[in-house]
Amino acid sequence: MNPESLLEAENIAKATIKVSPKSLLTVICPPFVYISFISKYIKGSNVALGAQNIFPEKKGAYTGEISAAMLRSLKVSYSIIGHSERRALGETDEIVAKKLLAAFNAKIIPILCVGESTRDDHGEYLQILKSQIISSLFLLPKAAIKDIVIAYEPIWAIGSEAGSAMSGRDLHETSIFIRKVLVDLYGAKAKETRILYGGSVAPENAANLVKEGEVDGLLVGHMSLKANAFSQILKLVSEIR
Repeated sequence: MNPESLLEAENIAKATIKVSPKSLLTVICPPFVYISFISKYIKGSNVALGAQNIFPEKKGAYTGEISAAMLRSLKVSYSIIGHSERRALGETDEIVAKKLLAAFNAKIIPILCVGESTRDDHGEYLQILKSQIISSLFLLPKAAIKDIVIAYEPIWAIGSEAGSAMSGRDLHETSIFIRKVLVDLYGAKAKETRILYGGSVAPENAANLVKEGEVDGLLVGHMSLKANAFSQILKLVSEIR
């Protein structure tokens, strides 16, 4: 539920669009109430518009929910699905799977969030990750795998400080594991699936996370609300890409 005002949301969006490098795909995902206002700034830029959530049903008596068709009519092309904060509110893998299918059917690219709450010495967290991926994707047709985005967000690494983020080396190992799970399930097309990292991303660690972690991009949380910090992240990553 940030930022708190439309004016602030518009200022952040305009600042982001202004500095977004052409070599990167930048997606901004404002709260629902700001999407229609921000879409006018997106037009003609190299920045894409995304949503923070989506409802799995096409239409009906679901007061307060937002359908994929509604989002698509506002030129939304991406949607975060299964974010750890949504899961903390009770969203299950089954619900996430239905949302992914709804997004896919509406030609909205889903950004599927997965991640363990804690890490153990025996590697059980890897099975948690694998289970999340399998359970969240099971409704999608196999051909869709190359068009979705996986955002790995280890819950234990989420915070406001850069030091909370996982190391590039650990991220590399985990991204390899995620890729292997996807390829085992969907075949060679899964090699095209983009994998992002989210969890205390900041200017201090962005370049290392992408370079050493060997991920395709970043899911930026807290720092996306700070225009200067976010522009630094974009610049640093663009120099790698």
